[in-house]
Amino acid sequence: MSTSSLPDPRVRPPADAAPGGGGLVDRYGRTATDLRVSLTDRCNLRCSYCMPPEGLDWLPKVEVLTDEEISRLVRIGVEQLGIREVRFTGGEPLLRPGLVGIVAAATALRPRPEVSLTTNAIGLARVAPALAEVGLDRINVSLDTLDRDRFKQLTHRDRLDDVLAGLAAAQRAGLTPVKVNAVLMRGMNEADAVPLLDFCLEQGYQLRFIEQMPLDAHHAWTRGEMVTAEDILERLSAAHTLTPDTEARGSAPAERWLVDGGPGTVGVIASVTRSFCGSCDRTRLTADGQIRNCLFAREESDLRTAMRNGATDDEIADRWRIATLGKLPGHGIDDPSFLQPSRPMSAIGG
Repeated sequence: MSTSSLPDPRVRPPADAAPGGGGLVDRYGRTATDLRVSLTDRCNLRCSYCMPPEGLDWLPKVEVLTDEEISRLVRIGVEQLGIREVRFTGGEPLLRPGLVGIVAAATALRPRPEVSLTTNAIGLARVAPALAEVGLDRINVSLDTLDRDRFKQLTHRDRLDDVLAGLAAAQRAGLTPVKVNAVLMRGMNEADAVPLLDFCLEQGYQLRFIEQMPLDAHHAWTRGEMVTAEDILERLSAAHTLTPDTEARGSAPAERWLVDGGPGTVGVIASVTRSFCGSCDRTRLTADGQIRNCLFAREESDLRTAMRNGATDDEIADRWRIATLGKLPGHGIDDPSFLQPSRPMSAIGG
């Protein structure tokens, strides 16, 4: 198959994206309705594209938002700023002791947002039923290989069985569709592309490959070494027939393909080579209460200090709106002046 049919990115703002409105609107007409909330910068894996084997200097506890502070900011986002989707991330969000209560507070909001979780699934087998009971809608699980030795090499932990058990538990609990996110790294796990797809098709999971992004803690990323969307599709096409999914993509980051005529699909998120910045609808809250209007932003807006100094909901909402106005038209990775954010992915939240 030809992989040149990946569509050019286009600006697709919602119809109600009117600058000056009450929501999170930037200068380019994009409206942020999808909130990513990092619950912790800590993680129990050491994925090589994210952090070094020895880990990082974690945020001091006093700087991390409390459960009540997180729930308040999510409520302001939903009630005052038009947030319709909330995804809890990390680090590893299952390490947050108050996770179930935080999810419960989010699902109790009106209007009720869609609430999801991105996790490495270690410990998910134990907590999936409780998350389903409080209304979590679905789960995204990071899994880059099904080979035990390569899993240990990539993550520096022997926890593949725990991840697979977590996936199965999420499906049993009804946290569907269960999505699997995979990053391929040149010379390490490229051979896992087809086995991962076959596994997900067999189990009923939705697989999405994500191009490796310059968000590693040691700043070792280089574009020349990255496994691109074209590389991924070429590998998959050697074993399966892929045809573009005609369903409207909207602001979703993944370009989807029908596998062998469907109904199974596979997604490719070409964050670097085929950026979708023109239709981005995301805003991010870090574990220490900073708003980031882009994953690659080099500036943040501090809501934690304002909140702890007694700011009202309206004042916090206005600070959030102002932070959104400064969003750039794109991430600029292809620009010679591009500088990688000082925070790695584990400290930003996915």
